Amino acid sequence: MKTFSFAALRRLIWSAVKGTEEDLTRISLPRAIILLAIPMILEMAMESLFAVVDIFFVAQLGDEAVATVGLTESVLTLIYALAVGLATAVTAMISRRIGEKKPEAAGEVAVQAIWMGLGLAVVLGIPGLCFAPDILRLMGAEASIVTEGAAFTRIMFGTNVVIVFLFLLNAVFRGGGNASLAMRALWIANGLNIVLDPCFIFGLGPFPELGLPGAAVATSLGRGAGVAFQLYVLLRGKSAIKLSARHLRWRADILRRLGRVGAGGAAQFLVASASWVFLMRLVATEGSAVIAGYTIGIRIIVFAILPAWGMANAAATLVGQNLGAGDPQRAAQAAWRTAFYAMLFLVSISALCILFAPELIAAFDDTPAVVASGAACLRTICLGYVAFAYGMVLSQALNGAGDTRTPTLLNLIAFWGVQIPLAYVLSQSMDWGAPGVYWAMVIAELLFAMICIAVFRQGRWQQVKV
Repeated sequence: MKTFSFAALRRLIWSAVKGTEEDLTRISLPRAIILLAIPMILEMAMESLFAVVDIFFVAQLGDEAVATVGLTESVLTLIYALAVGLATAVTAMISRRIGEKKPEAAGEVAVQAIWMGLGLAVVLGIPGLCFAPDILRLMGAEASIVTEGAAFTRIMFGTNVVIVFLFLLNAVFRGGGNASLAMRALWIANGLNIVLDPCFIFGLGPFPELGLPGAAVATSLGRGAGVAFQLYVLLRGKSAIKLSARHLRWRADILRRLGRVGAGGAAQFLVASASWVFLMRLVATEGSAVIAGYTIGIRIIVFAILPAWGMANAAATLVGQNLGAGDPQRAAQAAWRTAFYAMLFLVSISALCILFAPELIAAFDDTPAVVASGAACLRTICLGYVAFAYGMVLSQALNGAGDTRTPTLLNLIAFWGVQIPLAYVLSQSMDWGAPGVYWAMVIAELLFAMICIAVFRQGRWQQVKV
């Protein structure tokens, strides 16, 4: 304890931010967690900052614009779930190869993942591009929202390839332990996005005034810049994972393994995302003001949860690399310690959200009905933050080990088996309305965390091969 100093801590944090390549399987666990978690937290903080700033600008256009964003993103989440599922497989396989000291094999995995991601974006983007108004109607949008919001929905679906690649290529960096590069990519993407948002929405300076579609244009351009940075780094050999022309040929064996691990990862996120779509459909019956309050509340919740997801991603990388290095005990210790850190963080955030919920919602939209709905959403869901921490970190640790099937089953039990029917009963049968949806979310997350803890303790994930 005598050797500890804040100066040493500051140097360690700075090393994490600027990017220091170290063998994460050999250095002390606290140091390894900090080197990975700090840039991942900053990466997720920028992502969550964008989510909040974006909805702030959109809210200036009215409740219907906010409702359009909420309804569109509920459906887009299904595409993102597939991308995140594939990214989960990428992180698991690359971290395992890095732990085994096989960087060339890691590069091959990265290129095969790029091929799969490109196909995914094209196949899923075309239907959204062609049937945007029908998607909004299917989600229960009012006629005015369909008329005004179809262009936004169409652009978001048509350009989803940049968001898919942003997920995928950052998974490559994370698996290789280059968390600072993933952080820089998202800072470029979302930083530019934040700057362009008001320019394209309101027509500042030489930019055209596009209204709500301007938010989609800003998102596509900003995240496209982030993808360009990612590809530059990978092609120029600036990271532990290096891509070259010899990796371009299709590798059926790698594609099969990516498909096998990625199918489980995609399935679990699809289960959770489909649950979110159903919940949005229930909230949509309450009208535009409640949808707007719910959308703003969820954005604020995302602002708090995403940094904790950064810690969860750090746990996934550490578990994968340490399993690759043949040290399952250290892999388990990394997961438990990271989950505890995430819990402390989310508990402190939840206290602030519960105390200042109306003020936080009113900062985006001070309409009384919107504030009441958003504050109820925020205060209720924050009660489950302790459970969120252990659920997200331990499920990601299982994913990092390549055991994507178990979290899929747990998601099915918690979200389809409990959350969806409970939300329907509380909100519709018992006439609780939107608050019934919020309470169903908290109860399901608590159950999910408890099962994750029990399963992780069994240790079967240590035997998974990827």
